[in-house]
Amino acid sequence: MGSRAHLALLCAACLAAIGAGCGGGTSSSVITADGSSTVGPFTTKAAEDWKAAGGSDVTVGISGTGGGFERFCAGETDISNASRAIKDEEAAICAENGVEYVELQVATDALTNVVSSENDWATCVTLEQLNAIWKPGSKVSNWNQVDPSYPDVPLKLYGAGTDSGTFDYFTDVVNGEEGASRSDFSATEDDNVTVQGVSGDRGALGYFGFSYFEENQDTLQALEVDGGGGCVPPSVETAQDGSYTPLARPLFIYVKTSSLADTDGLADFVRYTVENAKVIAEEARFVPLHQAQIDAQLQKFEDATA
Repeated sequence: MGSRAHLALLCAACLAAIGAGCGGGTSSSVITADGSSTVGPFTTKAAEDWKAAGGSDVTVGISGTGGGFERFCAGETDISNASRAIKDEEAAICAENGVEYVELQVATDALTNVVSSENDWATCVTLEQLNAIWKPGSKVSNWNQVDPSYPDVPLKLYGAGTDSGTFDYFTDVVNGEEGASRSDFSATEDDNVTVQGVSGDRGALGYFGFSYFEENQDTLQALEVDGGGGCVPPSVETAQDGSYTPLARPLFIYVKTSSLADTDGLADFVRYTVENAKVIAEEARFVPLHQAQIDAQLQKFEDATA
């Protein structure tokens, strides 16, 4: 079992163990986070470093950005990990339930299209090709339909589940509308399923956050993306300098402001996470923020705790 798959099982067990005590609020001694499978490894690494420094316990679930906001706006968690900004309808539910929050960017991501290491024909994909593959009603089912020069190999698709912020972002960029996608693909909130599916199928294509590719690049290849200015690989450098467009995106944590006083250690953990966001991102293989961005997020946090 892969390290992230093992993490997911541990997270689920942790959340189940405390679930009976959640009710309409959170534990006063255990910090709870849930949400994006993309941001989950970042928050998990932050929690590990925080614990090693003598901090309190933090549990991290990976129910997807949408699933995380559902729990967060119901008052069940302290932190919601998100690979997109909160939607108006989610914010309205939070408001109805009296859940106030502060949004903090913690890293940047290069959303990555991956193929098997056995794929020896595809190295770059255009946004037009991605749209032809993923648009609602698409019947593209073979690589030679993507490009006539490609071989006659069945195309098997893997992607994010509908509760995922990655799904929302990808469909918006590629198909021009959030949530607009063909439905005949293997959808999952667990990116490890996509890793296993794509790596085990010569004709497979999938997408997820850059850190999952970084951890599995011995069995996967990342496709460069041509957004109109030529083929650009996903990387820390291209996400930071803006050349990997339009698939570079901000990653967030949302912190419930009432929990900053009610949950032991939460304020210190969040401050630690933001102050050390660059190191944590590098350790967890994310694209780190610049210091000016970190300073801006720290100021937002300090304003929220004033």
